[in-house]
Amino acid sequence: MKLLHIDSSVLGDNSVTRVLTQRIVTEWQATHPATTVQRLDLATDAPSHLSVDSLGFRLGNDSADLSDVQRRENTVSEALVQQFLDADVVVIGAPMYNFAIPTQLKAWIDRIAQAGRTFKYTEKGPVGLAGGKTVIVAVGRGGVYSNSEGGRAMEHQESYLAVVFGFLGVTDVRIVRAEGVAMGPEAKANALSAAEQEIKLLTATAANQEQVSIAA
Repeated sequence: MKLLHIDSSVLGDNSVTRVLTQRIVTEWQATHPATTVQRLDLATDAPSHLSVDSLGFRLGNDSADLSDVQRRENTVSEALVQQFLDADVVVIGAPMYNFAIPTQLKAWIDRIAQAGRTFKYTEKGPVGLAGGKTVIVAVGRGGVYSNSEGGRAMEHQESYLAVVFGFLGVTDVRIVRAEGVAMGPEAKANALSAAEQEIKLLTATAANQEQVSIAA
């Protein structure tokens, strides 16, 4: 089993989502000992945002017609989409920045959302091609957004990621949420404790489901 561990927070050791993703990976390896892990830190190694040069993979141009810059950008896109497709499990740290995800994470999504690789259009509409994997998203928020209609309308982080990965064909998207972490030490401690319990439950449930599947 291959696990792709992605972080996008720019806060380093002060990041809540980095703590959570590491805990998820550790717990997953404990219940799935044969798992190999690849690491991608988008805070230090993010692809550039989409431009005319980095759109080559979408335009379908013959490589002979591409510039050197476009070829290099295509190489980056190909490496990222293949890494995503090869992973059985993808663990993503997604803090909330201004009600949405970090631009570094959006840049990665723009590279892996490739027609013909991770989705396609048919006469009946789009079809995802990246199914059969599990995506676990560790969400961090300074405020609380999940328990009110107004709060849910303001967040374009968790909801966006669920839509994107669903569009790519991923039906198993799991969310670990720590919110209210900027609302005082007690609120942060409670949020992290609740997230830790959710991680343990999530990984244990996954292991049990796989054992049932094998037995069947």
